Formats: sequence, structure tokens, C-alpha cells
Amino acid sequence: MSRRPNARMRTRSLRTRLLVFVTATLVVVCVAMGLITTLFQRAYLMGNLDDRVLGTVERALGGASLHQDIEDDLTFLRETGQPAGMLAARLDEDGAIVSAAVVVQDAPTQNLGTDQRAALAGIRADGAMHTRTVPGLGTYRVTVLVDGDVRVLAGLPMDDVQDMISGLVMIETGVAVAGLAAAGCVCTVVIRRQLRPLGRVAATAAEVSRAPLGHGEVTGLTRVQERDTDPGSEAGQVGAALNHLLDHVESSLAERQRSEERMRRFLADASHELRTPLASIAGYAELMNRGTDRIEPVLAWRRVSAESARMTGLVEDLLLLARLDEGRPLQSREVDLAALVAEAVWDARAAADGHDWQLELSLDTPALVTGDEARLHQVVANLLSNARMHTPAGTKVVASVESTDERCVIRVRDNGPGIPLALLPTVFERFTRADTSRSRADAKSGGSGLGLAIAAAITGAHGGRIQVDSTPGRTEFTIELPKATEAGLGERAVTGSTASV
Repeated sequence: MSRRPNARMRTRSLRTRLLVFVTATLVVVCVAMGLITTLFQRAYLMGNLDDRVLGTVERALGGASLHQDIEDDLTFLRETGQPAGMLAARLDEDGAIVSAAVVVQDAPTQNLGTDQRAALAGIRADGAMHTRTVPGLGTYRVTVLVDGDVRVLAGLPMDDVQDMISGLVMIETGVAVAGLAAAGCVCTVVIRRQLRPLGRVAATAAEVSRAPLGHGEVTGLTRVQERDTDPGSEAGQVGAALNHLLDHVESSLAERQRSEERMRRFLADASHELRTPLASIAGYAELMNRGTDRIEPVLAWRRVSAESARMTGLVEDLLLLARLDEGRPLQSREVDLAALVAEAVWDARAAADGHDWQLELSLDTPALVTGDEARLHQVVANLLSNARMHTPAGTKVVASVESTDERCVIRVRDNGPGIPLALLPTVFERFTRADTSRSRADAKSGGSGLGLAIAAAITGAHGGRIQVDSTPGRTEFTIELPKATEAGLGERAVTGSTASV
């Protein structure tokens, strides 16, 4: 059964790969430097040796020229100053070796044998340097010079050069091995130290991966320590990015939890709201079916009709919210907000004449927007209905319309008791109801808690926004909508007018 590698194993694997890469790079660099150094040193030493061989053969040619009549004369080898190991040979006009000998330190010159002469055969008198291995003597650097009828071959041993090059290679190898060992230790320490923050980041990520993110409320996810979030290093950037990601994860999970709670509360409230009228309808229908005299049929039918209408309205509100949530397009046409708000105020006065309804218009330009007139009327009607239900009789309710070059603003304010402070953050959520400080006098005439949610959804669908500001004695809802294009429109502005309805 395979197991996934943990964070420490992954970090160790990365550390090993980096160390191998750095070590291989150092080896390649050392080998290249050693090879280049050896080649240049060999070229220098060989050049120096060739110069010495050339000087030696020139001196030998000069000594042989003193005895041109003696073809096998090698007396110049016995002259003082000849280096030990030097070999020389006299050649005939065909290039064949006539005589050959080698200088031996503290001893007479020694003639070369047949095999040794054969190793020197075939060298042309062109002044070029040649390398030959002479049996019993070693490797030589030789050349041939000609002066008239005199042909002389001379050479010097290469053992010193080869020993020096071999020693240089050994020294460079030793230095390279020691340097690689030291560099490997340093790289190991440095890489381990540099990857230590990355290991802690990986451990944090592994710990977060074990958290039950798929279900339930998740809070307090482990974060990367501050010392591992330095933006000046790559590991710090990774740590900071992981913390930023975890912040998003926690906020998303919290939002999902809140959304699920709202959905559960929404379903519970919707079920309760639908069950109430259904229970009333079922009860009255049962009474009518029994034919009891305790209730009049007309009253029963009225109650059934009222509860049916209530349930129908609730279902329609839920359907509207669902459509708005899906982003279904609304009707789009030019809407005059001044006329729309005035009509809504008249409707509100007809429904509750116990309130003081007022309309204010402050229009620098025509209050024209592009949208669904019926839905915008529903928004204003819901705000006025909300003011009517949650304020006592005699409350002053003012609906105003403002228009500028960029936007249109509708305000609905009242001087009622106000919205409780704890309710303000959720006032536009579905099935939100005021408490007793702002409760309606007649519970049967109230809504289902969807009015403000519908107003917010419709306003958002029109590209606008709605907000509320409430204190005891003053509650004001504000709707801002983008202004419609006014090209080709006539001036119909009504400035600074106030009307009491």
C-alpha cells in the first residue's frame, strides 16, 4: 500500500536534488579548470622544451660541421655543457642513421643499439619537432637540421616535462577533491539553512491539508510563522502567499457556513410562513365540510380566500427572489421616478390614512432611469408599507426624489421609533422581522419579512444600491439608481417642489 510522502520527505528530496546539482556543477567547473590549466601548462612546457631542443640541435650541427669529412663523427657530444640524456645522430644524404649516441651523466657517451636507432628512423630534415619513444631511454623530443652536406639529429628527454605535468595533475586533483569536499559541506549547510523555512511552510501546508475542510465550520487554521513570510526571500514569499490563501479559505468557509445557515433559516421560515395559511385553509375547509353551525359559510370562505391570497403572495415573492438570484433579465424601459414615487405615495395614503404622507421632489434634471417600472414601483411600495406597518398612527412618512446628472436617489424616511441596532446588519435579509420596539400593531396585517429583501434584490438587479440609516425618531431608506441617457429628452424638471398628500 503506497503512502504519500510527507512534507519533511519532500523537503529532504528537494535538498538532495539541490545538493547533487550544486556538486555536479562544481565537479564540471573543477574538471574544466583543471583540463584548461593542464593544457596551457603542457603547451608552455612543451614550447620551452622545443626551444631547448632547437638550441641543442643547432649546437650539435655546429660541432658536426667542423668535421664534415667524417660522416659518423659525434665528438661534439663529449663537449662540456651537453645535458645528460641528450642523444644525437649523424644522417647520410638519404636520411639513414650513420651513427647515434646518448650523453650519460658522469660516464662516456653510449652508442644506441639497433632497436633504438630504428625508433629514430624516418624523421625528415624539415626542422619540425617529433616525439619518439626510444627503448631503454624513454620518450624524446627530437628534430633534424641540415647544413650543407651535414645532417644532424638531436633530442632531449621528455621525462621531466611529463613528470611535471603528472605532478600538476595530481596537485590539481587533490586541490579539486579538497575544494569539492569543502564546497559540498558549505553547500549542505547553506542549502539546509535556506530550505529550513520552506520545510516549515510545507509542514504548515500538510497540517492544513489534514483539517476537515469539507464539512462543518472551520476556523483557526494554522498559519506560517511571521519569520517565514519575509518578502525578501523566495521561501518567505511562498509562506506569505500560503497565509494569504489560508485567509481566503477561512473567509470562504465562513461565508459558506453563513450561507448554509441562512438557507436553513430561510427554508424553516418559508415552511412556517406557508404552513400558517395552509393550516387556516384546512381548518376552515374542515369546518365547512362538517356543516357545523358554529361558523358562517361566508366568513369561512372569506378566511379561506384571505389565507389563499396571503400564501399566493408569499409564493410569488419567493419566486421573484429566486428569479432575481438566477440573474434573469428584467424588463427594460424608461421610467420616470418622480411619477412612480408619487403614485406609490397615493397608494400608501389610500391604504393607511392615519399616517402623514408627504412627497418631496428635488430635481435638477428629469428623474429618468432605465428599468422595470413594475418592479421599481414594488420597491417603493415595500418601503412605504414597511414604514406603515412598523410605525404608529400619526407618524410622518416622507418620500423624496432627487436627480443629478449621474444618478437618481429615492429616500423614504419616517419619525417612528426606529430599527433596533442589532437588527440593522440583517435588515435586508429574507424573513427578517422587527422586534417589539418596531412591531406592527396588527400582526395579521403584516408581511412575511421578504419586503426589504425583495427591495434590495430588485435594486441590485438595476445596478443600484439600497441602504438604511436608523436612530430613534428617524429612519431613512436610500435607493441610488444610475441615470438613464438623456439624449433627445425634453426638459421636464420640477425643481424644489414639496407636496403634502
